[in-house]
Amino acid sequence: DLKSEMNKTRKLPLKKDTRASDSSQEDAIDQWARRRKQFKDSKKCSSTGGSSINSTITEGSINSEDARSVDLGLYSENEDRGFYTENFHSASWVFRGDDVSPDNSPRCLSKRPRPVAIRERTVKIAKGTGNYPWGFRIQFSKPILVTEVDTNSAAEEAGLQVGDILIAVNGTDVTSMPHSEAANLARKGPDILTMIVGSDISRYPNTPKPTCRGYLHKRTQSAILKGWRKRWFVLKHNGYLHYYKHKKDEGKCRPLEVTKLEGAEIGIDTSLGKPFVFKCIPQAGNRIFYFCATSNQEMKRWLEAMDKAVHPIHQNHVWVDVTLHNTTLPPLAIKNPECLGLLHQLDRSKDVWIQHYCILKDGCLYFYATLRSTPAQGGLYLQGYTVSEQSLGSKRSVIELKPPSEEFKTFYLCAENVNENKRWITALKASINKWLPLHQAIQDFMNRPLEETRM
Repeated sequence: DLKSEMNKTRKLPLKKDTRASDSSQEDAIDQWARRRKQFKDSKKCSSTGGSSINSTITEGSINSEDARSVDLGLYSENEDRGFYTENFHSASWVFRGDDVSPDNSPRCLSKRPRPVAIRERTVKIAKGTGNYPWGFRIQFSKPILVTEVDTNSAAEEAGLQVGDILIAVNGTDVTSMPHSEAANLARKGPDILTMIVGSDISRYPNTPKPTCRGYLHKRTQSAILKGWRKRWFVLKHNGYLHYYKHKKDEGKCRPLEVTKLEGAEIGIDTSLGKPFVFKCIPQAGNRIFYFCATSNQEMKRWLEAMDKAVHPIHQNHVWVDVTLHNTTLPPLAIKNPECLGLLHQLDRSKDVWIQHYCILKDGCLYFYATLRSTPAQGGLYLQGYTVSEQSLGSKRSVIELKPPSEEFKTFYLCAENVNENKRWITALKASINKWLPLHQAIQDFMNRPLEETRM
């Protein structure tokens, strides 16, 4: 079943309504284990570029539930082509455009107008108690950036993420507002803080992610021990419900049980004659879970979070949307390309060079069969790659695109002559430099004089 599911989701085909498929953290770990074994057994398959430029995009990672991992597949030539996106989805990237000078801030973190390619969403955060009732930190001005979200806070449960840009607070645009004014606007507003936030093309899909933590009483159905047991429940961003014996066990011990909520049936239950009871019937299996909250408000909080996990919204990364749109265009219809022309790509499995007409645009190399072909056959996301000129076999000048990890594919390209190779190398390096790892961008930006407020 796992193999069948992986085959369904291993490509990102060139179709308008394609959506990246989700997988659980456990599935991702298993996929990574398989890939590592395959890599060790046949290193030449995963460290060299073949004729195929396909990859899988799935949610989940062995390091972070918000990161992405990919199951690399090598395909025969007659299969549909797609994008090789492995390194792009192993980390978050900030698009800084032509601001390649180290003295300049990335475009989305600078005082320039915010980028057009931005996905906006509304976040509503209920005010809690204490000195920081909403549970997040904002820094800087124009734009104002979310730089910290407290664990188990109302902000985390509302789906606020580090790196989000504040666009409006309680209905007032704050993109050109000084930091202090925006903070006062939030503090003087109602107990429900309503913000419009945005993430640029460097970010993951910005669907509010379900998350909820707290103690619930779980009905025990054991033949020996019947009754209700207090347990610490954690609903994770990936839609899986974990529970532990105690709160302190989270992150230190394995959960007692993990349940996938997508497709489950949830609702209030009155059959047990006990208040604040709700049930969950997972899609897989015939087991029924009964939970009891301490209040009606607490029960509603869990039901709302669980409903988001039961009916997740799947959508592409914004950058995937942009590149997929470009593939539907003729080669010369892609606006402002950084380089274009014929390139030969080495198929190491057959030791042959395959000719493509290529378009380079903003860190993406598009492959077409010919100048008049539509749509594109596929492409390569260049984030994190290094470009150099190498000699290979009888060719004394070959373009090597090397990934940051040997487990990813190395691509070898060759233009018509040495001068053309040099032209492509210069353009490829400049295009790759348009992207910066998100953690580096935030760190560089935070080195500026601080304007910060804990909310």
